[in-house]
Amino acid sequence: MKLFTWWDGATIGTLLSNALYGERVGTDAQGNAYYRSTKKRTADGRDRRWVIYNGANDSSRVPAEWHGWLHHSYDELPESHLPPPKIWEVEHRPNLTGTAGAYRPQGALERGGRRARARTDYEAWTPDA
Repeated sequence: MKLFTWWDGATIGTLLSNALYGERVGTDAQGNAYYRSTKKRTADGRDRRWVIYNGANDSSRVPAEWHGWLHHSYDELPESHLPPPKIWEVEHRPNLTGTAGAYRPQGALERGGRRARARTDYEAWTPDA
């Protein structure tokens, strides 16, 4: 039941806010939906803006152009002034922290806690030296 869960989509309260106060303004390539308030305003008079994730709630899934819109860096919708994609741009990869696919460098406890000794390795400081 999705009464109180926030980690895998919108809660009932957020869905009600969408219906009562929200206007859907666009989606990104990952299917995340972006909204702005039609009735409620922030304390400084700006419209409220939010995202409903398509899947897991992970803020790293918000593209830079939509992040700027969400944080009022500009008022125009990103879809109206996006530059063409660059050849060096890659597809989004989710944040893998806390999963089996997370990056674990040599010397990490999950990889045995041993690292190769470097030629110019450090020497531990001692107060008597």
